[in-house]
Amino acid sequence: MQFWKKLPQNERQERIQKALNENVNFAHDASLGYPASKLDGKVFNSDAPFLKDAPTLQTYVANPNHIGCHTLGTSEKAFKGTQEMEREVLNVLAVDIFKAQPSSFDGYIAPGGTEANIQAIWMYRNYFMCKQNAKPAEIAIIASEDTHYSIPKAANLLMLDWLKIPVDFKTRVIDIFSLENIIINAKERGKKYFIIISNMGTTMFGAVDNPDDYIQILEKHQLTYKLHIDGAYGGFVYPFSNNNCNINFENTKISSITIDAHKMLQAPYGTGVFICRKGLIENVLTKEAEYVEGMDLTLCGSRSGANAIAVWMILFTYGPFGWCEKIRVLQMRTEWLCAQLDELNLTYFRESYMNIVTIPSEHITKILEEKYDLVPQKHGNGNQWYKIVIMDHVEVDHLITFIADLKATIHAKKGITTKIQNITETTL
Repeated sequence: MQFWKKLPQNERQERIQKALNENVNFAHDASLGYPASKLDGKVFNSDAPFLKDAPTLQTYVANPNHIGCHTLGTSEKAFKGTQEMEREVLNVLAVDIFKAQPSSFDGYIAPGGTEANIQAIWMYRNYFMCKQNAKPAEIAIIASEDTHYSIPKAANLLMLDWLKIPVDFKTRVIDIFSLENIIINAKERGKKYFIIISNMGTTMFGAVDNPDDYIQILEKHQLTYKLHIDGAYGGFVYPFSNNNCNINFENTKISSITIDAHKMLQAPYGTGVFICRKGLIENVLTKEAEYVEGMDLTLCGSRSGANAIAVWMILFTYGPFGWCEKIRVLQMRTEWLCAQLDELNLTYFRESYMNIVTIPSEHITKILEEKYDLVPQKHGNGNQWYKIVIMDHVEVDHLITFIADLKATIHAKKGITTKIQNITETTL
């Protein structure tokens, strides 16, 4: 690890205080030109005594604006202290976790994974249009049917076709034969450039796509593509639970990655992360933002620097070994739940290195759904699955109670089935 380490509380507080001292202080500095201020003092008391021991909350009150991309060019000098901390976060994520070379990437802390995914697709669409003279009608998005809804949202916003790839019902693995047929048909219809979304932990199943499945077929047909990894859910799990994980920037075919800090990392909503290789993000430069120092290369424009500091606090509180330990505990709880389901002889889906267990709806009653806040694949008709996500707040005691209720439900169903069979046999 080049950048990631565990820091004691006093060093974390000192680092954040140093950054805030390097930022503009709206309470004391004569800053006449910024359309911003600290949070309203009548509502958010900046002198509250507890804030001295809560450096992240101090940052929210100070209200730094992290507009721009701080890995490229200059940025608004009024917030240079906390911008540097955002760069420290990106170094940990890009270099230490996703194996990029130092200074070989660009990125920013985004207001959520949805924006980060849209940012990627916007960037690649413009790349193809600017560098390859592509027409929008010649560009298509390829992603599985299990992919996050941000992908069809991006397709709608950017007026691109989304080619939805079927997956196997039981394994959630993309159908290679359908993928190739869809690509061949798209090529025949004039599609020449492809934006590939490969999942590292789908929202419903936690399934992890194999990027090589896409790469091999696209290169077999000599097609131009860019590959984005949607690790919004799995980015803080899969690289730590799977020692052989190779879905990272060591794979030269991967050009960008999305991660969400407000899921596994337990940062405040909304906190996503977008990271890409150098030489790409310039394709979404908004030249008209002339009053912004440096360049605005993000979809959102202004965004809270406090979210970046929250991520920094979490990373440097745990350190790499502390985080690995936390993920291992969640894996053990997930494995315990799967063992109980195996004993009940129930079918379910679980990606080996993830902490999501998805159970067919036939095993889940409405009472179980409501009591345990289980999330359905679809609200309304046609739901086939419910998922359980083993997050930090999900203790084994909760799982024990759930299994007991599930077992009682199964016995009740069996009892009803037996009675029906007995009545049928007696009638006959």
